[in-house]
Order: sequence, then structure tokens, then C-alpha cells
Amino acid sequence: MNRVDVIPPPAADAVTGRADAYAAAPLLNCLLREVAEPLPGTGERRVHRLPSGRLLRVRGERRPAEPETDHDGHWQRIGHTELVKLVAEELTRHTGLSNPELPAEMLDSRDAVAALLTARARATPPTDPYLRSEQSLLTGHPHHPAPKARGGGPVAGWLPYAPEAHARFPLTLLGVREDRVVEEGDTAALDALGEAPPGYRLLPAHPWQLALLDLTDAFADGRLIRLGTTGFDAWPTAAIRTLYAPERDLFLKFSLDVRITNDIRRLWRHDLEKLRRTDAAASRAFATGPAAWLSDRGYRTADFAFEELAVLVRDGFRGHVLPGATPLLAAGLVEGFEGGPSGGAAWWEAYLRAVVPPALSAFADHGVVLEAHLQNTLVAVDADGTPVQALFRDAEGVKLLPEVDREAGWERLVYTLVVNHLCEVAAALAERGPGLDPWPALRRELARHDLPEIPALLASPTLPGKTNLLLRWTGADGADARYLPLPNPLAGDMI
Repeated sequence: MNRVDVIPPPAADAVTGRADAYAAAPLLNCLLREVAEPLPGTGERRVHRLPSGRLLRVRGERRPAEPETDHDGHWQRIGHTELVKLVAEELTRHTGLSNPELPAEMLDSRDAVAALLTARARATPPTDPYLRSEQSLLTGHPHHPAPKARGGGPVAGWLPYAPEAHARFPLTLLGVREDRVVEEGDTAALDALGEAPPGYRLLPAHPWQLALLDLTDAFADGRLIRLGTTGFDAWPTAAIRTLYAPERDLFLKFSLDVRITNDIRRLWRHDLEKLRRTDAAASRAFATGPAAWLSDRGYRTADFAFEELAVLVRDGFRGHVLPGATPLLAAGLVEGFEGGPSGGAAWWEAYLRAVVPPALSAFADHGVVLEAHLQNTLVAVDADGTPVQALFRDAEGVKLLPEVDREAGWERLVYTLVVNHLCEVAAALAERGPGLDPWPALRRELARHDLPEIPALLASPTLPGKTNLLLRWTGADGADARYLPLPNPLAGDMI
């Protein structure tokens, strides 16, 4: 469990204000991107017209703050609760649909941030900069209306497993009767986690997921037995259900029957059954060169709870990270964390050289469409903090050509790599170093790759932006992707 220092908790008012700000920023990003009309004007505060005709004013761009609405020519500040009410009213008008569930998730997300801030103030952060980068995401997805919602359950049920609270905990070990085991690929690492009695195979479980399941019958008839816990801790990464065990240099990804952002985070059967094909294709794409793929090399589960108890075995860093380099989560670099690199023009160019070529080569030469967003990309830095290598992960999110057509695959890559990832890093760098213009370097890096889609990308006035707010409001499938056009900062007449 968390190692807790004896530190007074932060004042309630301070937590309330910070939680409101953290929760409001991504919600405002969604509202302004997806349904609002920006009005002409300059200055620190930007004004937008909402579908109802109401005016909304915010401070800042990358992380909007201090929302105000116009009342007869007077600006009135609104808190997070009022912002949620405003969003619900505007979306109902805009779509003609109501959705009582999503506002509840927005409020849950804000309350989760408050709990995380309080717990984080008392917890001891990891000394490893990689783990600090994974556990730094208090904002979370910067364009999701409820990025920190945790299923509406009591705080005590999920807080012990929260990466943002610097959690670490042992895994629960189960034994599954041998005739009920289903597995594929290389799962040998699971057998090394403990010892199962004759007739059983070892199956680690995430304790939060286990608490959500009713397995009474399986324990009663002997299909499952309890074997205690691991003798070491695992650390939850930004993905929450994916844990890293440093002592074993091993990642394990579990099902979690909780909605996190757009999806219930189960390991779905259809994804597991195509895993070997997608992982093998990604592994081939990264067989040479400095960039690396962290292979999802196998899974194990029980046939009577195929999705619920599934566990995926992922490569650790050994044999992948360049000697002397330290991997860091790209999303953590955007969020910022203690000890993270400061950036700058030369740093940004090195970052682009590490990340862009392997992602484009995987697409062009191997037909592999990476889900290369901020949480699926690690960037290894040398002793000076300079990026020297990219590492990609998550075979579940990989698409293969021609199983998806090239146009759809390219649009997905542009969204995950350029919009969700590189544009976010660029904006963070520009905000921290006001003299830095990151766009020419990104344009030059893209332009030197000989893909037929690149000229159109650099000439297009727009880029595809995923509509997470509208997707959730209209009840679309979590894996669906609908895009709206965003201004393209790479377009030739814009730099």
C-alpha cells in the first residue's frame, strides 16, 4: 500500500480550488473545441459563443481557467458545478439529446481529483523518474470531459490503487484449475510470480478488479483458489490497470470493470484474440533501429471469466532501452513532474527525431498504425535530459493495413501522433518558454519523410480532432472515433 509520511493534509479550501481548476480545464477544452464559436478579439481572456447564444469567457489557451458567463454585459465567474450544468444545457440544445450519466461523471471526476490531491500531499513519491512520470497525471486526458472519473464508487474502493496518489501494492495471486485455463503466447513470467499447487496454474489479479467481481461459485467449487499475494509491490502506471513491477522488470495489464474516459476498461475477448497478430506486426516494425516496441507477448485467463480475469504480459525495459537512458512517459512531460527535463529548441528537435521517424516508418513500411498518443509513448532521455529514443506500447490500440483502409489509418495516426501527442508537447513547450516557436521544427521533421500523405497534411488548413465530449454525450461506442476539423498550426501560411 502507499507509504505515507506524517504530513498535515492541505487546507480544504486550497484543495477545493485546485480540484475545480484541474477538473475544469479539460472540460472547457472539450466544450470550446466541439460546440463553441470563438469570437474575434485579443487579450488574456478569450470569448466564445455557445449554441444557446450565451457568451463564455476563459483565461488561457492550453489549460483554460476561470470560466465566466455574460449577464447583461457583466461577467460572472462560475465554479465547476455551475460549469457542468452549463455544459449539460448547451449539449442538450446542440444535440437534442439528454444524458444524465455524463454530468454525474464530470462531478465524479472533480471529486476524484480532490481525493487525489489530499492523498498525494501525504504520500511519498517514487524516486525513479520513470515512475514519477507515470504517476504525475492530475489533469489526465486534456480533451476529455471527465478524465478522472472512477466509476462513481466510494473513494476507499479505488484510492489505494491510484497512480496519481503514488500507490504501490502487491498483486493478489489466484490458482486456476488447469482444465479451465485459457492462454496464448508467452506467459512464462506469470508462473514465476509464485507457486501453484498441483492441478492449478498461477493467475495474478488486480485487487481492485477482484473486489468488483462475484466469484463465489468459482471459489466454492475449486475452479479458483486463493494463493496469497506477491512478495513485491507493483506500481500502477498512468493507464491505472497496467502495473509495473520493477523487481521483475515486468508490465502486467488487467481488466478493470470501471469506465475510465471513454471505455469500460476490460481486456475484451475480440482484442485478446487478435493480439498475437497485431503484436507480431508491431514487433517486426521495430526490429531494427533505436526505437523500440514493448511487446504484449501473451495473456492468460480462466474460461469461466474470460474477460474479467484476463491478464496481459508486456515486456519490461530490459533489452529495449538504450544503455544509460531513462524512459519517461510523454504525457508526464506535458503535465510536468519533479525532475522532468525542461525542454527548449534543441531538446524539441531531438524529441522529434526520436518519435516521428519510427511512427511514420511503421505506417509506411509495415502497415502498422500505432496509437501513438501521449500515454502510449515513452521517450528515453540521456544523462543530460536529451531525448535519444522512443518506445511505443499497447497492441490493443494498433490497427493494421489493409484491415483498415489507408485513409482511415492515416487519419487515426495523424490524430494520435500529431494532434493528441506532438501538438500537446509543442504547446506545453511554448507555454513554458515564451520565446520558443515549436511549429517550424515539427513541420521540417514531417516534411523530410517521403509519404504521399505528408504534403497534404502540411498544406491542409485543418487537423482531425476527436470529439470526446459529443461521443460520450450521444452514447457512441467507446472505440468509435469521430473527428471535427481543428486549425492546423503546421499549415504553410500559419508559420
